[in-house]
Amino acid sequence: MKDMMYNSLHHRWLRLLAAMLGEGVVALALRLFIVPLGLYSGGLMGFCQLIRTLLHSAMGLEGDIAGVLYFISNIPILLLGWKTLGRGMTFKTIACTVSFSFFYSIIPSPSVPIVEDYLTSCLLGGILVGTASGIVLTCGGSGGGLDIVGLCLSKRGSRFTVGKFSLTVNFFLYAACLVLFVPEVAIYSVIYNFFSAMVLDRMHQQNVNVQAMIFTKEDEKELGRFIIEKLGRSVTYWEGTGAYSGKGLHVLVVCLSKFEIEELLHAVGRLREDLGLHLGTDASCLEGLPALVEGLQEGRYRLCAWRLTA
Repeated sequence: MKDMMYNSLHHRWLRLLAAMLGEGVVALALRLFIVPLGLYSGGLMGFCQLIRTLLHSAMGLEGDIAGVLYFISNIPILLLGWKTLGRGMTFKTIACTVSFSFFYSIIPSPSVPIVEDYLTSCLLGGILVGTASGIVLTCGGSGGGLDIVGLCLSKRGSRFTVGKFSLTVNFFLYAACLVLFVPEVAIYSVIYNFFSAMVLDRMHQQNVNVQAMIFTKEDEKELGRFIIEKLGRSVTYWEGTGAYSGKGLHVLVVCLSKFEIEELLHAVGRLREDLGLHLGTDASCLEGLPALVEGLQEGRYRLCAWRLTA
């Protein structure tokens, strides 16, 4: 069973399906453990929940429309991401965003909390959300929201990194919760987000652990743009010189998940054949990668005896 799950994650469409199901688990955890207690998630979803509560109070609306608000709010963000992050990353984000909004809207929230203790409910909800979000990231997906805005600002040279942008937005969100509601709502919402962030970081540490170096004498910028659009990963350019020939060459360095190695081989192979690929990883990443094993046997790829960890 473990081998089946491991090998399936090397297939791009199965990874996308797993990411969409992961968003469903995130929505389930929120609806079962966080929403019944009147707590608020972080980021864009937290603002959508806050707007939902204010609309309920001002207009007497019934039903939880936070999922619909989240989908609508992501439309301009996804348009921004399409221009900045490329089509591949944007497509995965759209699929995950639609999945989350759909599951959040159809999953009923119990009128009485399943777990009445606030701390226990925050712990359970944080573990489920963090684990499911880690699966989404491992599969190369993204739930959209303000993380996409942070990535776009970072790529455009802004001083705001993704982490700083998220912390700043959440500060204003929970400050508003502290003013509008009782202090316990803001405090336990922060505790829930702390638990989910800790689990997410633990999951994500096992994700990006492969460094690939691509050697080519052709136009490296075209290949770099191709990798960014297809994999949603950033690329670093180095300039090198062959010791034997004395001729210059370009080196492209990209850090990615072990589950994306096969997709990198397909993407690079379709664009160009006369290049060298150097992988910094361990032999366990060869499982379920027939294209890589074939390339190693033919001498087209090399496997280094070192490993990069996040």
